[in-house]
Amino acid sequence: MASQHEQVGEEKRASKPGGKKLQCVVVTPEKTLFDEWVDFVALPLYDGEAGILPGRTPLIGRLGFGELRTKTGDHERRYFVDGGFVQVRGDVVTVLTQRALPSQQVDAAAAAKDLEALGSQRVVTDSEFTEHERAVARVRGMIRVARHKAS
Repeated sequence: MASQHEQVGEEKRASKPGGKKLQCVVVTPEKTLFDEWVDFVALPLYDGEAGILPGRTPLIGRLGFGELRTKTGDHERRYFVDGGFVQVRGDVVTVLTQRALPSQQVDAAAAAKDLEALGSQRVVTDSEFTEHERAVARVRGMIRVARHKAS
């Protein structure tokens, strides 16, 4: 049997428009990009993508470079996130990232040019190789977000 405290929390979440929702908070070092109630969040984890719905078990994950999507009703928002961390706890999704850009601000042509330049770079040391791979993953993530923006 649920305690009175748990019942109050459930009523509070269920009272949001459309039933149960997730609170999604995206924070960069400069600002909180957004803090909204959504139906669904998709995140680019370091080793794949994760979809988060209300009621998800707690999670802490390392973000990769790629597309963060939120969906509220029929409205979908897309952002490029530049790595970071995510915590899911009690229907709150908190994303901490170095940089997050709305998909409209991602320049596909510039990202493609950056990828071409990275392809011609010569790497010698292990640390150069690691940084090169991170840069390639970042630019490819930006290109994927830009492609979705166009469709």
